[in-house]
Amino acid sequence: MSNDDAAGLEDDDGFVPAFSDAPVGAVLATIAATLSAIGTAAIGALMLLIVADVIGRNFLDAPVTGVSEIAARAVVAIVFLQVPAAILQKRLTRADFLLRRIERVSPRVLCLLETFFCIAGAVVFALILWPSWPKLVESWASAEFFGVQGVWTIPTWPFRLITVVGSAVAVLSALYRASEEIRMMRRPA
Repeated sequence: MSNDDAAGLEDDDGFVPAFSDAPVGAVLATIAATLSAIGTAAIGALMLLIVADVIGRNFLDAPVTGVSEIAARAVVAIVFLQVPAAILQKRLTRADFLLRRIERVSPRVLCLLETFFCIAGAVVFALILWPSWPKLVESWASAEFFGVQGVWTIPTWPFRLITVVGSAVAVLSALYRASEEIRMMRRPA
């Protein structure tokens, strides 16, 4: 990594701004960091569950019931828990080498690209949020579950709630990042 690349990375340090500097950003970043921490804990719990299932299945002839169903839904939940922090930190999958080159040529063009990217992200997560809310309400009202009735079941609403909350915070995070990029674009050079 060159010194120019390292210098570009330093701009993203500490994505939680001081409350006095940016109250909305501070609250949003704190919420995103909390969701991300929950997602990280969920990764650890999922790993332990899978290890317990493997040990139980191979050594004790007693597999843990429902691991595949939990894992399938937990992976999606973990993504929605961690996406808002990734948006605020500019850590979504991207071609950083290209963005750094664009930044060297024209920082304003980079801000414009970042703004477009953030607005597109906000639209995508809003489109996910739109149908997810009624499904959350329906799963809560109908006591929807997954699994095999009489053997093992778990309610679906907590997973749907994570999708709704994660999408909503992702929309707000993307809009906040877009507003920050516009603010940076308006700064005198």
